[in-house]
Amino acid sequence: MATPNRTRPARPLVTLGLLVLALIGALLAGDRWSDASLTPKLALDLEGGTQVILQPIAESGEEVTEETIQQAIDIIRQRIDASGVAEAEITSQGGSNIVVAIPGEPDPATLDLVRESAQMLFRPVIVQAAPTATPEEQRTPPSDAAAETPEPVDASDPAWLTDELLAEFEAYDCTAPENLAGGSDLVGDPDEPVVACDAAGTAKFVLGPVEVRGQDVASASSGLRTTQTGAVTNEWVTNISFNREGTEAFREVTTRLLSLEPPRNQFAMVLDGLVISAPSVNTVIADGNAEISGSFTRESAATLARQLNFGALPLTFEVQSEQQISATLGSEQLERGLLAGLIGLILVGVYSLFQYRALGLVTIGSLAVAAVLAYTVIALLSWTQGYRLSLSGVAGVIVAIGITADSFIVYFERIRDELRDGRTLAAAVEEGWRRARRTILISDAVNFLAAVVLYFLAVGGVRGFAFTLGLTTLIDLVVVLLFTHPVMVLLARTRFFAQGHPWSGLDPAALGARSRYVGRGRVVAPGQPADRRRGTGATEPEADLEPVRAGAPAGPADDEGGRRMTIAERRAAERRAQASTPQDETGAQADAGSERKDS
Repeated sequence: MATPNRTRPARPLVTLGLLVLALIGALLAGDRWSDASLTPKLALDLEGGTQVILQPIAESGEEVTEETIQQAIDIIRQRIDASGVAEAEITSQGGSNIVVAIPGEPDPATLDLVRESAQMLFRPVIVQAAPTATPEEQRTPPSDAAAETPEPVDASDPAWLTDELLAEFEAYDCTAPENLAGGSDLVGDPDEPVVACDAAGTAKFVLGPVEVRGQDVASASSGLRTTQTGAVTNEWVTNISFNREGTEAFREVTTRLLSLEPPRNQFAMVLDGLVISAPSVNTVIADGNAEISGSFTRESAATLARQLNFGALPLTFEVQSEQQISATLGSEQLERGLLAGLIGLILVGVYSLFQYRALGLVTIGSLAVAAVLAYTVIALLSWTQGYRLSLSGVAGVIVAIGITADSFIVYFERIRDELRDGRTLAAAVEEGWRRARRTILISDAVNFLAAVVLYFLAVGGVRGFAFTLGLTTLIDLVVVLLFTHPVMVLLARTRFFAQGHPWSGLDPAALGARSRYVGRGRVVAPGQPADRRRGTGATEPEADLEPVRAGAPAGPADDEGGRRMTIAERRAAERRAQASTPQDETGAQADAGSERKDS
């Protein structure tokens, strides 16, 4: 009967098989009935694409600053990323133009998002809810007020909430990418209420008509808060100043909002159709100088100030040129990268066969499974998420070969260490896995953490490298847990590996295995179980015991193989020597008596 904790390798192998079949099946189904492709999409450096050069022009005729251009780049990048296009390159050129390079053949809607200008508008908040709140949670405005006031009296009036607007609000999903892309479709009519999301997709709003425009902002800055007494605190805030028209409009707005209940006492700042901030009003701003506080960091306060300054200088984008560009690296570089990966796989396979004999086939099989998983996952991400594989991404996959092989080496060496200690292969596999698992998990965790940090801190092609590195690190864990270890458990039950065939790579004699002490004065030969009759408490047959010289001295001694005996082995040898002494002495006395009698 099997013990309760016996490893059952079939379950993880079946799970892995179902996972691979599901991924391949989804890819094949998408290729047949949708726009999926069996090959991953390629990035700009490998496929080429469309390049658009834009010249920002201020409507007021003022000079466009470098800070304004950077904010425009951020807005365009947000639009493109939300539209599902990956690996786009957006840079400034000569400090006056913006160059947008989109891989492949972008659709007209994506190109329109690039060309459109962005606007900053200030609208009062009428309703605020979670991004996917239920209708019961969303119908917060009082219906009586709407019935008593058919026509809205101001921009904060709940009378704006018609049945059509509430139905739109209830159906609006702020987790959908198309509702976070920005652009003119989300700006709406300035004289009508709109449904909008915040830029992070964490809340949605019904906003009243526009009351203040971006060009009414004179300036914005960030810094540490200063009290009325002149003391500087450690709280980061954003300061905003309005021009004369903006000061008058903002005084009227804050006077009205101060008397309203939340969330109608909030004033939303809307950039490119998305709410970037919606602070509540706690005092009337009569001089046009407002302070926005909250849980700001230095970076977030500076970002909000930059966005407000961008709104103060409305831009339009004039298209200077639009053309198709060829791949900078092309298929030749891709072929070289794939060839480098293939050479790496072959070298790892040859090394594994040389170092581990037949055990190296497990490494080759594990790498093959990892390659299938990585390819199908990248192809699925290309189809569902718009991911594109760049040459730096290919480099991340190649680096992952070494990471994956390292996990196998750690596991195999742990197994061989246990065999050197005299364990059977089945016990060595389990004990080696217990010891290697922690090392593998820590190593992969460090690699994954490094990939995540690199992804969020880097830009451009480096992010492609970080993404594939993190993805293949996760795949390495899946392969080791669901394939490599279960396969080793199965191999430990075969005669070829369990008996330590010289070509198995697990020959105890070739590894220099030694006998081990198992308690009660018993010493077990290398590769032999401590108890062949499992669970009965019986001792080993004499053939399983390490030969010990009778009459071995009590002090340090060597066994017949020249190995230095342990303390337990010496004590066992002493007891055996003492047990054999009386019989030897009796025999010697009997022989002496016989000789005297004969004489």
